[in-house]
Amino acid sequence: MNAFSPQFRQATIADAAIVAAIAERTFRSTFAAQNSAEDIDSLCASAYGEAIQKEELSDPTRETWLLELDAAAIGYFMLRSVDPPACVTGMHPIEIQRFYLDRHVQGGGSGRRMMSFALERCIALRSSTVWLGVWERNPRAIQFYQKAGFSVVGSHIFTVGTDAQTDLILQLST
Repeated sequence: MNAFSPQFRQATIADAAIVAAIAERTFRSTFAAQNSAEDIDSLCASAYGEAIQKEELSDPTRETWLLELDAAAIGYFMLRSVDPPACVTGMHPIEIQRFYLDRHVQGGGSGRRMMSFALERCIALRSSTVWLGVWERNPRAIQFYQKAGFSVVGSHIFTVGTDAQTDLILQLST
């Protein structure tokens, strides 16, 4: 494998520490400047960690894929089959619950490649509807998802520590 050929592989329980590390460092690098340190620490403690990711990786309603470059994980996405919010319509909805890519590779096409693969997985899982939540104050991510074909269909509250924030709900028909 060379620097121009990132590869996907399905994450296993043995990858829990890797998934947790990517999630926490990506969340912190993306949102630390716009949130208090206490709120970021609280969210990270409740959502990321090897034990938490082991539970997620063993959950049959979830599927997680790592993106690796030269045998190092640089990102991952997690798909989840759960009942969606009422604003999401369509058959067999799947949520892109997490879509994390290390900052140093953002903007170079890895995100587009990861999204294409995530949508291929949704189609393989027989989903006709893909949805996700994105913070309303994250214009770069919103633009990325809209370029991928998602559109805003609603919103919900996502709490970071003690701060109730508004996430936009975006949907795509596959």
